[in-house]
Amino acid sequence: MVPIILCDGVKEKALFAALKERSGAVDANITAAVSEILATVRERGDLAVQAFTEHFDMQQRRDTLNVIAAVRAMPQGAALPPSREIPRAALELAAAQCDAEILKAMQAASENIRRFHARQLRQSMIVHEADGVVLGQRIRPLKRVGVYVPGGTALYPSSVLMNVLPAKIAGVEEIIMATPAQPGGGADQNILAAAQIAGVDRVFLVGGAQGIAALAYGTETIPQVDKLVGPGNIFVATAKKLLYGTVDIDMIAGPSEILIVADGTASPRYLAADLLSQAEHDKLASAVLLCTSEAVAAATARELESQLPLLPRREIAAEALQNYGAILVCESMEQAIGYANAFAPEHLELCTADAMELLGAVENAGSVFLGHYTPESVGDYYAGPNHVLPTGGTPRFFSPLSVDDFIKKLQFISYTRPALAKARGAVVTLAEAEGLRAHANAVRARFSAKDES
Repeated sequence: MVPIILCDGVKEKALFAALKERSGAVDANITAAVSEILATVRERGDLAVQAFTEHFDMQQRRDTLNVIAAVRAMPQGAALPPSREIPRAALELAAAQCDAEILKAMQAASENIRRFHARQLRQSMIVHEADGVVLGQRIRPLKRVGVYVPGGTALYPSSVLMNVLPAKIAGVEEIIMATPAQPGGGADQNILAAAQIAGVDRVFLVGGAQGIAALAYGTETIPQVDKLVGPGNIFVATAKKLLYGTVDIDMIAGPSEILIVADGTASPRYLAADLLSQAEHDKLASAVLLCTSEAVAAATARELESQLPLLPRREIAAEALQNYGAILVCESMEQAIGYANAFAPEHLELCTADAMELLGAVENAGSVFLGHYTPESVGDYYAGPNHVLPTGGTPRFFSPLSVDDFIKKLQFISYTRPALAKARGAVVTLAEAEGLRAHANAVRARFSAKDES
């Protein structure tokens, strides 16, 4: 099921190249459809949101372009649909009726997330220099943030905690959550309980590209936000990408991935379980083991065969492993770490005897899990560091979601006349070198003969 590849400088590089291409370019038809959905929501507001919700969330099979045309043809005076906002009391009830063990686990996880992210808080600064010059930077939280929570084949209350709590710690004034309706028409109760625990201010039962558009543009009932965060399907990801600039976004997340670096001390049973923990996410998920021991590699392949049939999501995991899974036998630990840095995985596990010592050699990864008793799942749910991570090689330049994603920096400058006099020559020279005479004159004007008098 999962090939074992002996690294020879060719096969493994071809594998990594194929893995980086697995998410591929967004289909032009999807981009065109999403663009039309965004434009229609911007033009028709709640009417468009409701029509698209009925079309997509309620599984009414009508052509998207026909739906768009019908919405645009609605008269300007058409009655607005009822608000899809979930009452605050429903969140409180969901938390009160939540399974006791699930509620306890979410509360414990939220405390860990709060403690970790509280250490990320930045401080404003002010610097007093010579001649009365004052320079500084103010840290200001964003006013309103939109959090999208998917509601497809898997539901993620943990993502509510991971997206909302850093925003609360940053001081965001209002957090708006959007989540699609479940088949029965309501919201998932665990997601609502998580929203209550995390401190979400308002929740709207709307999903897809239309939900993203509603948050970005604002409608008659849904407030416009400054930033959008949270995962979603290809329509949601495309909508976020197209709306970047209208609002800020966290990142464009691709299929999930795990890369494990292991030596001869690693347990094949643990390794197989960890590979499957990502393979069950999505048919496009990748799960790769880099191992310096042929014996451990072979035993891990056998463990995968044993553990896979026991999983409820075995069909998804099997397809992911078949298409995007591999076990590579490396010549050395240096080679394995080198490939890990080149691939820049979302999740990197170091299942070795000296994991902490190897950490210094890691350059590119979303999150690193050290040692034989730190499975990726402890980071997904409980440890505290964020599980919203860059994918598809983007850990080379992107970082995990953090408090920094929910702040903005305002800088300020104050010069006295003596200080400006000292800077006068340099400013004028640089302005004129760029052909911007008015910039130079803005300094000269303050030292003209008329000004002197």
